[in-house]
Amino acid sequence: MASQRTYDVLAAYLAASAVGDAIPLPFVTQVLDAIDFPTQYRWIFAPIKGAAAAGLLSARWTPALARLTTVMLTIYFVLAVGFHVKARDMSAAAVGAAANAALFAALAAKGPDA
Repeated sequence: MASQRTYDVLAAYLAASAVGDAIPLPFVTQVLDAIDFPTQYRWIFAPIKGAAAAGLLSARWTPALARLTTVMLTIYFVLAVGFHVKARDMSAAAVGAAANAALFAALAAKGPDA
């Protein structure tokens, strides 16, 4: 089982990432340009990551929701890896997406501490 602190730290990470997507930071724009993600749909990443941060923070009160959130984040990051592979973009962002997919898959398998 994963500790509450793990979920809190990952929630903060995703909240910061949501802010970076909402601005958007130049790095975010470069990554999305590299995988040819349509500009008109890029707005969706900030609310997805914000909702995921809230789901991870729920680990204390509703562990099932936190676990569902980790499952959905695993799917999200696996899809991100797929976009990078399709675009033949083997950048640091692709490696990060793969690492996130593995991390959230491990959390989904373990679940939060009760």
